[in-house]
Amino acid sequence: MARHDIDFSELLDVARLRADCRTIITEKDRPQLEVRAALLPILRRASVEGRQKVRELLARDGSGLNCARRISWLQDELIRALHAMIGESLYPEGGHIAVVAVGGYGRGTLAPGSDIDLLFLLPEKNSDNMRKAVEFLLYVLWDMGFKVGHATRTVEECIRLARTDMTIRTAILETRYICGSETLVETLQTRFDREIVADTGPEFIAAKLAERDQRHEKAGDTRYLVEPNVKEGKGGLRDLHTLFWIAKYYYRVRDTEELVKLGVLSRKEWLLFEKADDFLWAVRCHMHFLTGKAEERLSFDIQREIAESLGYHSRPGLSAVERFMKHYFLVAKDVGDLTRIFCAALEEQQAKAAPGLTKRVISRFTKRLHKIPGTLDFVEDRGRITLADPDVFKRDPVNIIRFFHVADINGLELHPDALKRMTRSLSLIDNDVRENEEANRLFVSMLTSRRDPALMLRRMNEAGVLGRFIPEFGKVVAMMQFNMYHHYTVDEHLIRSVEALSEVDQGKAADIHPLSNKLMPGIEDRTVLYVAVLLHDIAKGRQEDHSVAGARIARKLCPRLGLSAKQTELVVWLIEQHLLMSMTAQTRDLHDRKTITDFAEKVQSMDRLKLLLVLTICDIRAVGPGVWNGWKGQLLRTLYYETELLLSGGFSEVSRKERAKVAEEELFKALSDWSQKDRRTYSKLHYQPYLLSVSLEDQVRHAKFIRDADKAGQALATMVRTDSFHAITEITVLAPDHPRLLSIIAGACAAAGANIADAQIFTTSDGRALDTIMVSREFQVDEDELRRAGTISRMIEDVLSGKKRLPEVIATRARSRKRNKTFTIPPSVIISNGLSNKFTVIEVECLDRTGLLADITAVLADLSLDIHSARITTFGEKVIDTFYVTDLVGQKVVNENRQGNISARLKAVMAEQEDELRSGMPAGIIAPAPSPEPAPAPPRRTKASA
Repeated sequence: MARHDIDFSELLDVARLRADCRTIITEKDRPQLEVRAALLPILRRASVEGRQKVRELLARDGSGLNCARRISWLQDELIRALHAMIGESLYPEGGHIAVVAVGGYGRGTLAPGSDIDLLFLLPEKNSDNMRKAVEFLLYVLWDMGFKVGHATRTVEECIRLARTDMTIRTAILETRYICGSETLVETLQTRFDREIVADTGPEFIAAKLAERDQRHEKAGDTRYLVEPNVKEGKGGLRDLHTLFWIAKYYYRVRDTEELVKLGVLSRKEWLLFEKADDFLWAVRCHMHFLTGKAEERLSFDIQREIAESLGYHSRPGLSAVERFMKHYFLVAKDVGDLTRIFCAALEEQQAKAAPGLTKRVISRFTKRLHKIPGTLDFVEDRGRITLADPDVFKRDPVNIIRFFHVADINGLELHPDALKRMTRSLSLIDNDVRENEEANRLFVSMLTSRRDPALMLRRMNEAGVLGRFIPEFGKVVAMMQFNMYHHYTVDEHLIRSVEALSEVDQGKAADIHPLSNKLMPGIEDRTVLYVAVLLHDIAKGRQEDHSVAGARIARKLCPRLGLSAKQTELVVWLIEQHLLMSMTAQTRDLHDRKTITDFAEKVQSMDRLKLLLVLTICDIRAVGPGVWNGWKGQLLRTLYYETELLLSGGFSEVSRKERAKVAEEELFKALSDWSQKDRRTYSKLHYQPYLLSVSLEDQVRHAKFIRDADKAGQALATMVRTDSFHAITEITVLAPDHPRLLSIIAGACAAAGANIADAQIFTTSDGRALDTIMVSREFQVDEDELRRAGTISRMIEDVLSGKKRLPEVIATRARSRKRNKTFTIPPSVIISNGLSNKFTVIEVECLDRTGLLADITAVLADLSLDIHSARITTFGEKVIDTFYVTDLVGQKVVNENRQGNISARLKAVMAEQEDELRSGMPAGIIAPAPSPEPAPAPPRRTKASA
């Protein structure tokens, strides 16, 4: 629906508004402050009622463009009524100025929270009263709460500034007369076209495209961020605006429909432009109405409501919000397609105009075609691959795949004209092309390229080719997962996974994950690994397990790609098990032999282990910025090395006691500069789990720490160390052992705002706890991180010593953080006696919140369960906590009634239904320092990894 087809009269009674404004200035010499105060309720009521009507109409007809046009019209009438009143009664000279809309407002569109961008044009001979009229109008708009961007200039000043300032030039390009002197506006537009626009098209285009590229780079240079910026992000409204600015400047059009007559866009493409514009405006207007402000980021906490407002419903495998966001990303992709098509037409037009342009422009746009060795279908045009003739794709549709392959092996950019023709030829990719042996060989060659396979995959995806060639991939294009863990759409995640693999393959990531870089050169079948990485999440969005469904897709697709039966089965296994290593490393006790034996039974061979390790690393790294860290790398390396020992026959339970004895002797030797008494005392202080899992370097450091605390008579002491490689800060706590100690330390960390990544928790032979808590690092500079760690340590000491009460400090922290109501994760508890030979394993899954770990461990203590080890893993808004426990006599929990009680209590606290568990926490547990003589009794705790 065009602007002139909209009935605006239902929004506002213009005659009544102007009459109401006149009634307040019947008294002569009334102070201006009083006039403004009297005007405010009249104008505000008209604005509020009008906008409410606009919101109702948006809900009724769903058109975002019409909504934006209605708000713009409403704003026009408010300004016209105000300007008329000023000119009639306060400053008659105000009628000689022109009030002009610029920017988005100049296009006749406004979002509910948009700034009001105005240009006040003054005649060359102007007066103070004209400027006072402008000030009065602005003050009233500000009083109404509008954000007004404004400039007051003469026509000459506008022209002079436009010559050097591209922002001002763009603003003037979109001037639209509102009220006042129409002659001034006509003069400005005439002079602007004649003195600025003429012969400066290439300059303006280059500036706008460079500005767009900088904006994209700042926003992450991808249109597939799961919380996109609707206005400024790649594929958003600003990209459409940029195209319109260029069209208006270069082609001198006032409406995008005119581009069809000029042959720049087909009618279908113009309709796509309008459809994308309308959809993005609808999303943006709903966002502003919902939040009550100019919110441009489509964040998780509003996506559900926007999806509901736009009428989306859930379907099998995809929720309503995921269907909405998939539509959003497909529209963003359409915007990218339109950009390529538009730029191709633009370049062609400028090439034709080359004789009349400057030498710089001639060098940019004159055709300079060169042959490309090995092909007659494609030619090189200034470093870009293009078509030798218009029928290249039609003559042989395999050329669509070959186009990218030739670009890859020759390191060429893609010509926009070729991409435009490709976008219009996608229907040529049918089953014959998909089954074509040459097409599949070329694709696998690109996928496993030693150059930059992710670049070609991304270009194929942007052009719509990848989803047509592999229809299963097409189903995950633009698909988002509604959670805080995944930062990108599924297709973008898969391409970034290949990018991470290519980085490892080229030996560029040794500092990030040294083991995979060491193993990669020895992996014989790169094709299997690249195919598995590309396809591992290809079945997302289905009702069944995506690993199982993905393996089934791979079994069908791999032979088509030219893989042998053996290669196919290996790809199928990798996809089916692609989460196995990650989940085992992050949620299981890697020092429990059953963990390693169970994992090794599934992996079965060293070849599989190597491939799975690299796939796992690439998968995690491609999730999003900050998801991968050195600590996760360390967990994967530990799992790899322990499994390697078992698969190669080097794992032996029998040697455990002997290895512990040797470790104790090595510690004794390492303390050579101590007295014999201290060497014996502190080398015999630890049990097997400590001696077998803690490095000798750390054992020496701990021994010094404990001895210093004993000499100082400290029952409670802490020690801090930063670790930049693992992105971890260690806080070691020495304290009398206590059943609730882990709960209290976890609560203190939560109260200090620290995220626990892991912990090593040991009991010494004299009844003390030696706990090393690993918290995620926040600051890059060690000095800053050490100060933060000191704050966390003091919080732990204050809570343990009773100076602060844990329920109070956690409550304070919880109040300071906004409760996450966006996501719903039903609490889950799984109790298993088959995951460990010695312990009952309790795995809980729920929505993360402040103090959760403290609450869960407190419940386990209340239930008389002894925590021997624990793993705390966070996936965005979700946590999976795993606890290895026994009862108080060291046995597994086998009674079904007791297991049911444990499950019920844990689910209750995860759902925050048992607030009483947060009270009753002991105020302090510090006892006199025990004698450092070895105690004969076994420890109540052995070791934990939380």
